[in-house]
Amino acid sequence: MMTVSIQDEELRKAAEEGFDAFLNLVIDKTRNAMGGELTAENMAQMSSNQITLMGYAMLRDELMDGGFIQLIHNGYGPFFFRNPFDAAMRNWGVVELCRLMRRAKKQYLRYREEIEKEMNDDEFMALYEKIPAFEDLDDEFVSNEEKWSEQVAVYVDEHLTELVEIKN
Repeated sequence: MMTVSIQDEELRKAAEEGFDAFLNLVIDKTRNAMGGELTAENMAQMSSNQITLMGYAMLRDELMDGGFIQLIHNGYGPFFFRNPFDAAMRNWGVVELCRLMRRAKKQYLRYREEIEKEMNDDEFMALYEKIPAFEDLDDEFVSNEEKWSEQVAVYVDEHLTELVEIKN
């Protein structure tokens, strides 16, 4: 497991601020420990829980910014749809997100070639009109993001020592 150190006082303070602050602290510390980007090299040093947490952070960032079309176009489709990320979310208790990811996978398989090809900004933006299949999925994620992030935070809190090293 990659060593991610967090001061106990930092954790307490973040937890007092709420689940978002707590979750973001653990995500930020993990992101810093891995050098800022999830790569094959640093994934080999991470636990499955650390990889899942960083996957959730990437998913949330991409979907809140530009939806599934952006996520796929930016090259993250294989990570989310060719790996057991959906099952990991189910195991973490985020069952509705697991279901959403499975529905999104069907659309990914149908449209991935078109979305993943090289294109200019105008062509990319046109994808949102051309492929409306992701619109409801994007809306569902945005509508449930807070609840799902809280569920992820609960899992992280209950399994904290599997994710980080707490320093006094």
